[in-house]
Amino acid sequence: MKHFSKFLSETYHVKEKVISRQGKDNDISKDTNITSFMRSGLVILSVILLASLVVAYGGKNIGDNLVTSVFNSRISNKELPIYCVDTPEKKVALSFDAAWGNEDTQKILDILKKNDVHVTFFMTGGWVASYPDDVKAIAKAGHELGNHSENHKKMSTLSAEECREEIMSVHEKVKELTGTDMQVFRPPYTKRL
Repeated sequence: MKHFSKFLSETYHVKEKVISRQGKDNDISKDTNITSFMRSGLVILSVILLASLVVAYGGKNIGDNLVTSVFNSRISNKELPIYCVDTPEKKVALSFDAAWGNEDTQKILDILKKNDVHVTFFMTGGWVASYPDDVKAIAKAGHELGNHSENHKKMSTLSAEECREEIMSVHEKVKELTGTDMQVFRPPYTKRL
């Protein structure tokens, strides 16, 4: 989850207007370090907000992007990934790619637990091998364990046998660690609308 760590480690500059005892306005610039925990929470809340917009407007145009459902997963005869599912309930599905680092894993798990939210963590084989305790913690917390391939390769460039190896290698590692079969797969480098 290294892709979050760069964002989460930045220092934010805040310019405050302070009124002195003499009644004069003074602009003071200072660095304000927002804790990683707070920033992680803001990232998750932003994702939840965006996902709820997709649920609210599922199957309709949002700006220039067409949101598709399982009942409308083709545009110009091209099959598309499922972005939302028609359901009478207002729900969203959140996911994280676990492929680069684990600096924020525990903080994210704590935020999800505090808000009683369950998500899918799509893991690569290298991440599983590097952070087996995190894999176990994610499973123990009741989150879905998703497959993101062994080596994060572009699946469309591989043979059928190589694709099978990429998927099953990480699957077997996770099963050995947790006893859980991975049920969902997110291919690396998939194109978006």
